[in-house]
This record gives sequence, C-alpha cells and structure tokens, in this order.
Amino acid sequence: MLLNIRYLAFFGVAVAIPDERVRQASASSSRSSSISSILSSFSSASSSSASASASASTSTSTTSNSTASNPQGAINTTILAPSISHLPPGPNATSYPSDGKLHAPEPAPYTPAGGLGTNGSEPVYVPQSDFDFESLALVLYQEYIELDLFRSALKRFSVQEFEAEGINSEYRELIRFMSDQEVGHATMVANILGPKAPQPCNYSYPFTTVGSFIDYSQKSTRYGESGVLGFLAHLNSRPAASLLSQSITTESRQQAIFRQFKGLFPMPIYFVPGIPQSWHWTLLAPSISSCPSNQTRLIWQNFPALTIGNNPNSSNSGGVFNTPAISHNLSNPLTYPGREVQLSWELPGKPVGPDKSYITNTTAGAPKFVAWVSSLNVTYSPLKTINNTSGTTIQPNTTTLGGAPAINGTMFIAVTDTDLVVTPFNLSMINPHVVAGPALYQAG
Repeated sequence: MLLNIRYLAFFGVAVAIPDERVRQASASSSRSSSISSILSSFSSASSSSASASASASTSTSTTSNSTASNPQGAINTTILAPSISHLPPGPNATSYPSDGKLHAPEPAPYTPAGGLGTNGSEPVYVPQSDFDFESLALVLYQEYIELDLFRSALKRFSVQEFEAEGINSEYRELIRFMSDQEVGHATMVANILGPKAPQPCNYSYPFTTVGSFIDYSQKSTRYGESGVLGFLAHLNSRPAASLLSQSITTESRQQAIFRQFKGLFPMPIYFVPGIPQSWHWTLLAPSISSCPSNQTRLIWQNFPALTIGNNPNSSNSGGVFNTPAISHNLSNPLTYPGREVQLSWELPGKPVGPDKSYITNTTAGAPKFVAWVSSLNVTYSPLKTINNTSGTTIQPNTTTLGGAPAINGTMFIAVTDTDLVVTPFNLSMINPHVVAGPALYQAG
C-alpha cells in the first residue's frame, strides 16, 4: 500500500501516518495541545482540591458525571470460548539451532536476518489490535492516577508532616519531578491511543499519613510497572511497545525510590515480575471513585478483592523503624519461609471502580491454592480454608536463578482453584482459575 507520510511531533517522535489516517492524525495533532490542556487543568484541579481538603482521604482531578446508579461492567463483544485453550509450542518454536553461526543472508552489512519491525518500514505509533488499545488504555488510567497521587500528596501534607517521616525538601522535589514524568507518560500514551483515549478521573486513596502515602506509592508503582511488563511482549504494535519500554523503565526507578523512602532495600529481586492486565485493573480500580460520563471503558476483569490479614509493615523490621536511605540491609527480614499468612477474600458480584460501574467476577471453582508471583517464578502453596471467604497458607521456600529467594520485595499473591503450570510469558492463562486477588504481599 502506498503511504502518504505525514510527521507529527506531538510527543517528540516522528510518526508515519498512512493515507486513511491523515484526517484522524490531524485531529490527533490538534489534540496534542488539548491533552496538555487537560493535564494542566487536571493538575490544577487536583492541587486545589487537595489543598481545600487536606484532612480528607480523597483527591479530585477533573469534573466527572457519576453513573453509579447504572453499573455497566467491563465492555465486551462476541465471546468465542470460555477461556483460551492451552496448546503445545508451535512447530518452529525450537527449530533455530542457536549454534552461534549465521543461517540466512544478511539484509544489510552487520545486520542479522530476523527480528520484528526491522525491514525498513516506517514505524506507525498506533494500536494495531483490540489487545493493543485495551492494554494501552489501562496504562493511561495508571499514569493519570500516579500524576494525581504525587501532586495531591505534596499539597495535602504539611512540610512538618513530611519532615517527620524523613522526607526533606530535596526528597519532596524528587516526588514533584516524578509527577512531571507522569505528565510526559500520560501525554505519550494518550496520543498513541487517539481521540478515544481515557480521560483523567477522580480518585480516593486509603492513606491518611505521609508514611502510608509512601507505602501506597511504592505498591502502586509496583503494579503499574508489573502490569506493563505482563503485556509488553504481546503487543501487535511493536512501535508502541518501543515507546512504552522507555516509560516503564522510569516507572521501575520510581518504585525503587519509594522503597528507599520507606527505608527498604531498593531492589531485593533479580527479576521484576509481570502480571496480567486483569490483575493490574483489579488492584487499580478501587482507587478510582468516578470518571467523566463519556469515559472510554475497559474490557479487563475485576477479581474479588483479597486481603492479607498479617501483611508486614514496610516501615518496621524487627521492631526497628526504617528511615529513608539509599539502602538498608535489614538484619531482621520482613518475612521468611514457613511464615503463616492469613487471608480473607470477598465473594464476586461487588460493584467496584469508577462510579461503582464494574462488577467483580470469577469463573474459578473452590479455593485450594495460593499462587505466589515473583521474579521468574509462579509458586503454589496449599490453602487451608477456614470458611468460604478466609483461610491460611504457608510462605514457600523457593529460589530463582542464581539462588536468590523467589519470595521477596513487593510481590503478588492470588487464591486459585488449581496449581496450573504457567510461566512469565503465559501467566494470563491462570485468570480463569483465580478465586480472588491479587493482593500485594510485602515480602521484603
């Protein structure tokens, strides 16, 4: 197909636009300034709201018309099967010899054959499937809430409250800069998505102190990062994936910084786990109180909430309060193999998320196991049920490559009906078996 190439500079990337997208691209080009305006208004509104209600636990971003009286649930279309079938590897999955030799002509000097998006075609930074759009839209929901979270906290808490937690003026400036990063991230994703990109919403947070804000932030940035890592390799749009890779590495640094603000070891794991989009949405949605009435909705599942009754306090190790530091080598770990973990979970059918317009759902059977998702591992431990909404399990003793504990850092657990064998690339196959969760376990 012949292309009429136009270049848009709305987020500093040259974007090739096919003929049929020129009109839409023009709208997106003019929209880039409106997105900046939206984000500017969003920031101003969140700041004024937080200032006006410093003692409240909610933050308001943009005007939102509630639809709470009419729950709609996740969007859907024709459903072809109750779940994705588990298939063997493809016929050519192991055909490449991996012997260090070249096995095909070089397309150009110093260029090995193969790869995706390497044939010289002009990249187009747009979604190329429903999977792409829905995944990127979820990312935008995350970027918006982080922007609101960081800026509203700086307005809500006093200098004295921050200083009491060891968050001095330079640390506060770092939080402010991280909020500026979210402006860039949100603008980038919004422009990839186009005119139907989700808009900023109103948010309600569970924290009331600076310490609990820092803890909420290190957990929010964990599932924000892991949520992207879970789908990044599956995107049809490799150009969009290349941009998202650059933003998610920043998110990883944010998570480490908030761990340092809590006095935790900044990166106690060898590998950062990815999680399915529905896990990410389950954790994110409860903090979104309402959205504009014309908001772009999502397809992802909301699982019943899972609560860890004895989740460790990230600020306290062995009775010692951890102050902000580049690193602390904790002599008394937060958790250990063999520790009993107390769990409770909700039944499905609860309205959650924006305007309470999504409904929790599960297709799983009776709860039998707890899945521990960390590093390269998915490890199961038996669940000892107390009743149909509570039980206990024992923290496993397992390691990852290199001998490091697999259960460490800020990680994910979920209650399941079976111990299905999955790996990082096909972790979403576990979704039909999730009874409740995920929850974030503060293992280290």
